[in-house]
Amino acid sequence: MKRTQARELLMQLLFQMSIHNDYSSEIIDKFKKNNDYEEQKEYFDMTLTSVIDHLNEIDGLIESSTENWKIERISKVELAIIRLAVAEIYYISEIPQSVSINEAVELGKKFAGDDSGKFVNGILGKIVRCE
Repeated sequence: MKRTQARELLMQLLFQMSIHNDYSSEIIDKFKKNNDYEEQKEYFDMTLTSVIDHLNEIDGLIESSTENWKIERISKVELAIIRLAVAEIYYISEIPQSVSINEAVELGKKFAGDDSGKFVNGILGKIVRCE
């Protein structure tokens, strides 16, 4: 499994957690049981922990980077993608920012359409410039 595939799984888990507003270990354990992520276990667990532990900070960064938008207006898919990328950018120093942004844009295009890629890129670009 490549890291790109691990990002897809992680985005799907973050999406599921967001939909249910449930960030508990039970939902994580169930997801892990039903998905093969072992080749990227360290990355997966480190990134997931970063998102959950810093969710309020990450959401604050996202909301401050949107002009006159509340975070609730962002689609759950795009929100999961952006949360994942922000966690990588701020809390996982081994991943270059450009890689996190490019991967997020591709996830947006794949799961939410071409316009989503532009939206995700715009938000992440603002966050990186404010860093």
